[in-house]
Amino acid sequence: MSSPTPDPALCATRLRSAVSQLARQLRSGSVAPDGPSVAKLSVLGQLHLHGPCTPTALAALERVKLQSLTRLLAELDAEGWTVRTPHPSDGRQWLLSLTPEGTRRLKALMRSREAALAEAIGAQLDAGQRALLLEACGLIDGIAAALDSGAKAPTP
Repeated sequence: MSSPTPDPALCATRLRSAVSQLARQLRSGSVAPDGPSVAKLSVLGQLHLHGPCTPTALAALERVKLQSLTRLLAELDAEGWTVRTPHPSDGRQWLLSLTPEGTRRLKALMRSREAALAEAIGAQLDAGQRALLLEACGLIDGIAAALDSGAKAPTP
């Protein structure tokens, strides 16, 4: 006798809850208590992923109003994470990018969080479960792509 097919709504609720809890743990100070805030990490991650961006494009990527980022961007600049440079084709704008030191610090944070995650995976999952987790990651990537396909990414 086969088990009933899980309801998509139940799957969605369970997935959202699990991903949210894991994201909170990875972003929390428990892994890197002296690191940047969640909001700063999010902006730094966008710059790492997308490269130099105008503040407007960065606000669109973050799905916030530009005014909400102004102070945070100034802090990242003052803390040496980012640098502002003139836009190459529009003199009225500027580009924000990670500094070499900001990139180094961000990569160090990412490594420490991935190491903590790898330790937890190693302690909690056997080889078969780890293989299943990798398959699930592919499924999650597909779901994320499907959700994103309706939203046009802003041009940096």
